[in-house]
Amino acid sequence: MSAAMQRLLGVMRRLRDPQGGCEWDRAQDMASIVPHTLEEAHELAEAVALGRAPAIRDELGDLLFQVVFLARIAEEQGDFDFDAVATAIADKLERRHPHVFGQPTALSGAEQTVAWEAHKAAERAAEGQSGTLAGVARALPALTRATKLSKRAARVGFDWPDVVGVRAKVDEELGEFEETLRDQEPRERQEEELGDLLFAIASWARHLGLDPEAALRASNAKFETRFARMEGLAQRQGRELGAFDLDAWEALWAEAKAEAKAGR
Repeated sequence: MSAAMQRLLGVMRRLRDPQGGCEWDRAQDMASIVPHTLEEAHELAEAVALGRAPAIRDELGDLLFQVVFLARIAEEQGDFDFDAVATAIADKLERRHPHVFGQPTALSGAEQTVAWEAHKAAERAAEGQSGTLAGVARALPALTRATKLSKRAARVGFDWPDVVGVRAKVDEELGEFEETLRDQEPRERQEEELGDLLFAIASWARHLGLDPEAALRASNAKFETRFARMEGLAQRQGRELGAFDLDAWEALWAEAKAEAKAGR
């Protein structure tokens, strides 16, 4: 183990020390740490999207610390330690890559994917997880999980034969959602149909080879950038955003879009 890794593990032990550790760190358990772990993973994804190496390095460190934190809690409980975590993932990677670590075999990218999924399915079965959809983590972002669920179902034939069919399903679900609004159905029914619509859109994206989670993340970033431009434009005009009517908002939005396209 590298000196840097040993130092990090030592820092974690000190933070959790019952005598001289940090009160906040000592108070945490696995359930309270997981939200921070998810947040750090998303921040890493953002840093990668921006392509900034120093930020990626820092966010990788933050995410690694989450792994170390959770492993330390497990070690205190007598379950496992960080070494066991590292050993388990190394074993799994070797097991899932027999064409590399076993008998060398030249496989195409598609063949590797099939083999990888077969190994994962066998591991789930060995752990008692049965069913086509078993093992798709519930904590995933909803759009990502929808894509994975529909992809799993497609492997056993539960899928539209082409993109035309799934596009029609989007229209169908949109119509059913609009019906709940028109008929003023209970909020629960509206949310149910909205969920069906979003699931259909995720399936449509999958058929098109697009990542709906990445697409929405990019749209969020674009909206943030344009809205910030709108705020800047309003400030330069000496106007308060809250006083704008719809027409003024539309004009400001168009101006912000024009500025963005011009690279200003």
